[in-house]
Amino acid sequence: MDHERVILSQERFKLTIERLCCQLIETFGRLEDTCIVGIQPRGIWLSDRIVERLKVLTGLPALEYGKLDITFYRDDFRMRAKPLKASETVMNFLIDDKKVLLIDDVLFTGRTVQAALTALNHYGRPRHVELLALVDRRFNRDLPIQADFIGVTVDALDQAYVKVEWAEQCGEDRVILFPDKATAD
Repeated sequence: MDHERVILSQERFKLTIERLCCQLIETFGRLEDTCIVGIQPRGIWLSDRIVERLKVLTGLPALEYGKLDITFYRDDFRMRAKPLKASETVMNFLIDDKKVLLIDDVLFTGRTVQAALTALNHYGRPRHVELLALVDRRFNRDLPIQADFIGVTVDALDQAYVKVEWAEQCGEDRVILFPDKATAD
């Protein structure tokens, strides 16, 4: 693989988000006793889209929606060459006895999700937690974590890098596979 490969084009990207929202409504109904939590920083782009589309599809004016920073819950935060920059956590509710939908853009090793689960403990004990990932890199897991809702599955070599681009940042929604991280930058 010498260059980037588009995994999801803008049109398929939009259809994938629509499909995920429909699956969520099938599973959670009108989302009573359900809160949505996006993982900072990259999962927020996806969770914002999901929440806005769910409001339209369900007719609900608002959903319990939080944005969770996991920076200092990561098992590698002390091993970085430069200091990490934390994002703001916005969780104006407790998750006690609620269903929680955790959202991230790419599920790779599972370490980000593990950190998010640890951080969620500060907001109560959920009844049930499910995970939505736009991209699942299923053969690269370090931990026994899997997504319940998946936009697209990508089977690629370990050094390959999946990048999700958002229209708000790059002018177009798409998912790209690069041969390595250096090529993606």
